[in-house]
Amino acid sequence: MRSVDEHRAAVVALISAALPPVTVSLSDALGRVLAADVVAAVDLPGFDNSAMDGYAVRSADVVDASAASPVVLEVDGDIAAGDTRRHVLRPGATMRIMTGAPLPEGADAIVPVEASDGGVSRVALNLAAETGRHLRRQGEDVRTGDVVLRAGTHVGPGQVALAAASNVAELSVAAKPRVSIMSTGDELMLPGQSLQYGQIVDSNSVMLAALATASGADVMGSGHLNDDAEAMAALLGDMPGQPDLILTTGGVSMGAYDTVKEVLSGTGTVEFVKVAMRPGMPQGAGVVGERRTPIITLPGNPVSSFVSFHVFVLPALRALAGLDPEIATIESVAAQGWSSIEGKAEFTRVVVDADGARPSGGQGSHMLGALADATHLAVVDAETTQIRPGDTVHLLPLVGQDWPCP
Repeated sequence: MRSVDEHRAAVVALISAALPPVTVSLSDALGRVLAADVVAAVDLPGFDNSAMDGYAVRSADVVDASAASPVVLEVDGDIAAGDTRRHVLRPGATMRIMTGAPLPEGADAIVPVEASDGGVSRVALNLAAETGRHLRRQGEDVRTGDVVLRAGTHVGPGQVALAAASNVAELSVAAKPRVSIMSTGDELMLPGQSLQYGQIVDSNSVMLAALATASGADVMGSGHLNDDAEAMAALLGDMPGQPDLILTTGGVSMGAYDTVKEVLSGTGTVEFVKVAMRPGMPQGAGVVGERRTPIITLPGNPVSSFVSFHVFVLPALRALAGLDPEIATIESVAAQGWSSIEGKAEFTRVVVDADGARPSGGQGSHMLGALADATHLAVVDAETTQIRPGDTVHLLPLVGQDWPCP
């Protein structure tokens, strides 16, 4: 029996080369992952400017100003935000200035309008503004040439704003792997159809498509195929859309009608193994077709397929995108205890709240009710048989919990 780490390594090894990064505009960058550092093309701020609506002054001219004894200065004009002229402030005078407007030469402080009588031609100022008061200095936030975003960063609204302010219009981002998904089994029916006795709804194909999309992949096709060995062999040999990765679910165990295993076992390019994990013990991986497209065959039980996606498929997708396939766990504490089977790594669906992690409900590989409530997978190693309240637990965040903003 293969360990989880061994099978994950075998799956990632199927990715012979990462897809080249792509360049996208800022408007298309949300949710993508940076493939290269973003370097500022301008200083932020780009010039010395006012942080307040008020009056630009030479601090020496208002050194004695107070509410009891205001200093009266002549107003030499106005400077609005967006004013591109270069102004010079003469000693003994002031200029009205708006927030964000460029500081006139000679000025070294701002007196807010609230600390004045609001005068237009002459103004009484009652604040002794020291040098630098209410100013934003050029480059105090970012300097030209600074790396403002690192490769591997998920692009959210804040990252888009920073790149735009840094005068960067396009970003190099990881490519979206193309994925085709196929669930198998004569018993499966599409959601919304009437079910006869013995039939079940195909939840796996839509679930895997949602997981792949939330992981940053493009789903080329997602559907169902009956247990027809000839049709399956033809489809897998020439999968439409030239996907970068094929996922199948079902038909990989030891049953008499496990068609995926029947078809692919004879190719010599796909290996079926048992992995020491629960749920998700039956697994398969290899390459198919003339393009030698990587294929990962997942078990048919919905929770087994869901867990297997996080443990094996997600690292492969990250490798295809040129990202580190290693997915870091986070630590929490067990809010309640639970047991685990010896000799197998267990992936317990848990809910994490302020008290820690607790199982989200029934843990059977067919129990989707508990799956919908879960926020993480608690990774319990093969040697541990009991988790006790207060124990440290290692958690894998579930894909899509932060959807649609990664």
